[in-house]
Amino acid sequence: MPAAARRTNQRAHILAIHQGETAMGLLKEFRDFAMRGNVVDMAVGVIIGGAFGRIVTSLVNDVMMPPIALWQQGADFSKMGRTIGTVTKTITKDGVESQVTEAVVLKYGSLFQSIVDFTIVAICLFLVIKIMNTARKRFEEQKIEKPAEAPADIKLLTEIRDLLAAK
Repeated sequence: MPAAARRTNQRAHILAIHQGETAMGLLKEFRDFAMRGNVVDMAVGVIIGGAFGRIVTSLVNDVMMPPIALWQQGADFSKMGRTIGTVTKTITKDGVESQVTEAVVLKYGSLFQSIVDFTIVAICLFLVIKIMNTARKRFEEQKIEKPAEAPADIKLLTEIRDLLAAK
């Protein structure tokens, strides 16, 4: 085997060993990550977030956009766009070539609808976080206002002191 080929094989072998160690390290790191309790919480959050996203999409598409479209004289925002050109493609089907012309469209209506979706989600998250912070402040205030109850022996000693002071 020529020297150049031998060096190439050695480099490939060293690279394979290094990649194996990297893969094993990544696998170990992933296992450590997956064993944490936060992964399950995150998975639940993602599932609930997906369901919440569908609710928001329905709210925007079915409740908010129709009145806006009515205000805009029946415009359907999801289909609004501007044609900026055309593209001609050659398609072969069953041995027959045909040319198809397609329009290139900037769909700014979909962008507008996505912005409305995002705004609703942002407002909802803001309100949820605001409610949580308000509840946490109230809970902490109740904790601070309520003095710790004295143990039974301290209460008894206080009563004895008060009785002796009254004589």
